[in-house]
Amino acid sequence: MNSVSHAVRMTDLVSDQFAAISRLFSSCVIREMARKGKSPLFARLARQSLLLPSIPASERVFSLFEAAFALLKRSGYRDEYIYKAALTHKILLGKHSLHSASMLNEFRVGECKADIAILDGTATVYEVKSERDSLNRLERQVAAYSKVFARVYVIAADNHVDAVIGLVPKDVGILCLNGRHHISTLRDAPDRPERTSPAAIFDCIRTEEARMILLSRGVSVPVVPNTALNSVLRRLFIKLKARDAHEGMVRVLKKTRNLLRLSDLVAQLPPSLHTAALSVPLRKLDHTRLVAAVNTCLEDAIAWA
Repeated sequence: MNSVSHAVRMTDLVSDQFAAISRLFSSCVIREMARKGKSPLFARLARQSLLLPSIPASERVFSLFEAAFALLKRSGYRDEYIYKAALTHKILLGKHSLHSASMLNEFRVGECKADIAILDGTATVYEVKSERDSLNRLERQVAAYSKVFARVYVIAADNHVDAVIGLVPKDVGILCLNGRHHISTLRDAPDRPERTSPAAIFDCIRTEEARMILLSRGVSVPVVPNTALNSVLRRLFIKLKARDAHEGMVRVLKKTRNLLRLSDLVAQLPPSLHTAALSVPLRKLDHTRLVAAVNTCLEDAIAWA
């Protein structure tokens, strides 16, 4: 997939325009393209983005995505998706691979949703605090994540770093996304599976995953009616040592949440859409339609609306 050769020269974005550019990477657009092979929402957002005059109509849809992504990467416009893309490219696909690691997106932990967690030899969670985010919930978020993940990081914008340092415990790592879209480590996070909580881990995972973890730790699971299974599994699970529960979670979720099946899809999409492809649940039969949609001539795609 060729990168965009058309530079988008803009100074200030009005709020409606920024919202449209940011929404181009939403799950709604990706799902619509994957299920229908086209997206009327994309066509509307493309117009509202005001990017079309800078890109020849003969270009493909992916050119607009790349142009929008390049614009959002500029300091001051970076939203949550840009931070997730940096983690995807620099850590999941940079330090690891889809063969050796898996990624959890918007993973429910109690009343919080972890932005991204990466499972390799351990479980590491990353909470995004972009230029446009508030820090109001940060203390509650990292406290919840520490019960489930052995390593906890906050990846923050420059304007948040000092405040983040003052808010989070010293065993929470701090990363910064700089103006060149590089991730710098300001404070590393220790690997502490022993501080996690089997009860908190159980409440985050699926029933079958809990059963698999117990069996992997040599715990016999009795045959009971489905209506009683969850409570029986929970009673057994909370008896596990924290380190054993965490290690079991990593091993099992790397299998049940494996993303290797998406490697061919990712290879056929522009870098700007890699994170979306790895985050939005899609059926295998939808992959071809999504690839075809992003390769549609831009002039034809605008008629989708």
